[in-house]
Amino acid sequence: MSSKVEKMLVQAFECVEDENYSDALKLYDLALKEEPKNANILVDKGVTLQNMGKIKLAIRSFDKALQISPKNLDALLNKGAALHSEEKYLDAIDCYDIALKVDKKCAMALAYKGLSLGEMGHLEDAIKHFKKALSIDKHYDLASISKDIAQELLKSIQEKKSKTQ
Repeated sequence: MSSKVEKMLVQAFECVEDENYSDALKLYDLALKEEPKNANILVDKGVTLQNMGKIKLAIRSFDKALQISPKNLDALLNKGAALHSEEKYLDAIDCYDIALKVDKKCAMALAYKGLSLGEMGHLEDAIKHFKKALSIDKHYDLASISKDIAQELLKSIQEKKSKTQ
């Protein structure tokens, strides 16, 4: 990576930190003109688009990154998260499954898959994924909090069922 591109990316990162997303996008586009096959720049651009609420454009940027680097974990996880936010849970799970083929110990992919499973009402499967994520990273707050919420939901559903029987 050229020092010119590195400087642009540092500036873009600072813009994102200041929530100045449109200037960050301009810098990512300039960097991509210099290095159009740089998957990491495409992922960062996608994340910025996602922060702006431009989910479809974000997914397109993640897809471009995956064309260049099909096993890019950041692109897979972020694409999954974007699809999840669009309530396309099965498509999101597909991304997480591919990420888990790349790295079966990816706690984030396991936890995110758990979130999508939970949204689909598959609480027991979701809990299994949160527990698996925690077995890899016992300090992973997202997995821990989500597991507790899913267990509480499951418990209340089971209590309602036993009252109606």
